[in-house]
Amino acid sequence: MLTANKLMPQGRGLAPVLLKRAATIELDWDVRQKSRFDATDSQGRQIGVFLPRGTAVRGGDVLVAEDGSLIRVIAAPQPVLRITHCTAHGTPFDLTRAAYHLGNRHVPIELKPDHLKIEPDHVLADMLRSMHLIVVAAEEAFEPEGGAYGSHEHSHGGGHDHAHDHGNSKGPKPLVLAPELLDDHDHSHGHDHGHHGHSH
Repeated sequence: MLTANKLMPQGRGLAPVLLKRAATIELDWDVRQKSRFDATDSQGRQIGVFLPRGTAVRGGDVLVAEDGSLIRVIAAPQPVLRITHCTAHGTPFDLTRAAYHLGNRHVPIELKPDHLKIEPDHVLADMLRSMHLIVVAAEEAFEPEGGAYGSHEHSHGGGHDHAHDHGNSKGPKPLVLAPELLDDHDHSHGHDHGHHGHSH
């Protein structure tokens, strides 16, 4: 078995020709959220992946094997629930409300401008339908937000820096918020949008 213990997020720094030649490995979210797993790549090689604990692998990331070879990760299609707002009875803001309630339940969510995606759950599906959202089963790649999984926390921190710097003339400063503070920020931010819902 070949061991891979290095991850290059989105293959940054690699020449396109190297990415094109790389073997591929197709994994669903259940596997990609683990830091240690075994899989078989497109060349039939058994790969043992050993990454730092808390690392989540994203579609487009590149694993580096112990022999120096590259393995490009593809997010495999998997069962998901695709959530959209009802154009007849609701507004796009309904998606914001749904994301808030799902986030309170610590459900992994993929956020898109016009829809949300979660893993199948009939209880959550019923709750969302009761909020006048359209919930459809689909087979698609699943890339939930990374804040709770560590690998993408820095990008979310940058977003919060931007939001809090508007009243700060000294320029951007690194800002790290505890999870409970992030929840409070998200909650108040949701209310801000609620007040302006009719103007959009």
